[in-house]
Amino acid sequence: MSIQVKSGMNKRLFILVLSVLTLAIVIWLIRLFDETPGTDDAYVYADTINIAPQVNGMIIKIPVKENELVHEGDVLFEIDPRPYHDAFIREKANLAQLEQQIILTRRDVSAQAFNAQAAEKRIDAARATAEQDAATLRRMEALRTQNYISGESLDQARARQRASAAQLQSARLQAEQANAAISSVSALIAKRDVIKADISTAEFNLEHTVIKAPFDGRITSLKTTSGQYVSTGQAVFTLIDTRNWYVVANYRESELKNIHDGDSADVYLMSDTGKHFTGSVESTGYGVYPDDGGAIQSGLPSVARNINWVRVAQRFPVRIRITTPDVRLFRMGTSAVVKVHSGRQSHEKKSDAA
Repeated sequence: MSIQVKSGMNKRLFILVLSVLTLAIVIWLIRLFDETPGTDDAYVYADTINIAPQVNGMIIKIPVKENELVHEGDVLFEIDPRPYHDAFIREKANLAQLEQQIILTRRDVSAQAFNAQAAEKRIDAARATAEQDAATLRRMEALRTQNYISGESLDQARARQRASAAQLQSARLQAEQANAAISSVSALIAKRDVIKADISTAEFNLEHTVIKAPFDGRITSLKTTSGQYVSTGQAVFTLIDTRNWYVVANYRESELKNIHDGDSADVYLMSDTGKHFTGSVESTGYGVYPDDGGAIQSGLPSVARNINWVRVAQRFPVRIRITTPDVRLFRMGTSAVVKVHSGRQSHEKKSDAA
């Protein structure tokens, strides 16, 4: 009897210990999942740009090929430079011609200014003569009343006074014409600035007939060859920036509270799950378009009807920057698995803070 009681007590004790252990394991797992939220809804991402020319023309050379890795400064393709070279030479010739025209105009202006000064001097001389003849006439008119001079002498004095006055008027007109004839080189100088701007534009266009890689990257979506006519802003292919790689992990909204900027992360690529990569959370998305409503139609919100009692949590993208990516494995769109260590700063962030 005592053996049966003891056996029952041991059984209850075992069940109690097992329950406590199970509860501890569950609490530990919950805490672990909170501290290291993970997801397999992730993919590799890199920044890209569309390589487009800044001038129009026909492609005469494409020394690169699809999926090729290029380095900063490498020639990607060339556009026929002949029309832009001719425009550059033409504008430089226009500038040289204008410079000679400015020199000749300045000489003419100097001669015109000298003529104007001479005309002013002639005014001074004509004015002095006119004033002298007018004074003589006034004296002779006073003497004529006393019969000290003859009428003929008075008529001669009046004629001289009228002639000197006419000469003064003529000198003034000549001076006005001389001053009006003085031209200016200001308009030519302004035109020179315009031509210099045209030369700069022509030089810019000529330089951009050769398109070079702005950074190290991988070429993709190349679907053309030499002989293709391209226009300004028309994309020829896409260049993937291989200097920086990211993983975009889509986390449920209920897990975002455990993810912070700078948290370290473990990343595994589906293409090679044996390789482990580290990274840090760079940013968390703040907007996604809801699939089940929220659109506005005719000024009124449209909310979709839903008879399903189960609500699926919305997912938001978390951008994770990879610390040391393997350029052989990282491709845009590659599937990945991510685990974020909540509250644990990456080594890169720690060094930046220090």
